[in-house]
Amino acid sequence: MVTFSCHQRKPHLASPATCEIFEHSLERMRQKYDFYINAYVIMPEHVHLLLSEPKKAILAKAIQALKISVSLQQPHRPLWQHRYYDFNVYSHQKFQEKLKYIHRNPVTRGLVAKPEDWPWSSFLHYATGARRPVEVESSWVANARERAKANTNTPIEPR
Repeated sequence: MVTFSCHQRKPHLASPATCEIFEHSLERMRQKYDFYINAYVIMPEHVHLLLSEPKKAILAKAIQALKISVSLQQPHRPLWQHRYYDFNVYSHQKFQEKLKYIHRNPVTRGLVAKPEDWPWSSFLHYATGARRPVEVESSWVANARERAKANTNTPIEPR
């Protein structure tokens, strides 16, 4: 799990436009550096990502590229604190704990009453399979891959 914050913990990610920029940048970096996103939440002043190690670079490079990509597309200067915090998840129990933490973060902070009310997270994908700008590695995606393999005439819809 990776967490990084806005400069001086200011709510630079509070606008829908900035959250959309972040989601699109995250998806581009996911594709470019070839890693899985298992869960995410964009909070007004920080971000949590539950992700795999990138296949095409070290994690620090992928996070740096993501932060630069978002920074270049919005007016706040500086946007990010210099570093990020990571926590290695080695067990299924810890994975479930972090997944729940990420999805409940907006509720815990009092921003919404239920996780499904926060539009800037992977919760709705987990709950319904709804497609978002960020491809989240889940049973919905795994099942779609299996169906596509079984029937090569039915490709998965491109993003």
